[in-house]
Amino acid sequence: QVRLVESGGGSVQAGGSLELSCVSSEYDLSAACVGWFRQAPGKEREGVAVISPGRIIRYGAFVKGRFTISKDNTNNVYLQMNSLKPEDTAMYYCALGWGFCGLSTDDYRNWGQGTQVTVSS
Repeated sequence: QVRLVESGGGSVQAGGSLELSCVSSEYDLSAACVGWFRQAPGKEREGVAVISPGRIIRYGAFVKGRFTISKDNTNNVYLQMNSLKPEDTAMYYCALGWGFCGLSTDDYRNWGQGTQVTVSS
């Protein structure tokens, strides 16, 4: 089991920005699919953004150009979130997978503990 640690969550007003980070000290994140997912209370977990080893990127339909996923050579995968809306309020999770780099939770095997994002109106 690979340990993933998310950070960067917090409380912002609508229209604000946050940058989430996912890091692993045990595994080279550039060698796997890394996804950001979110889950709001009472809702199913949904895919936000994913990046493949070859840097193929997919976003959930609701992102609409507001978020950007990226990775660097320090073994971090980032999710830059701009123009945040109250409906973006959720726990955000980082996940690792080794098959198809899709937006389904079924494509991922390792999950972090999550970081809370709260957007107020």
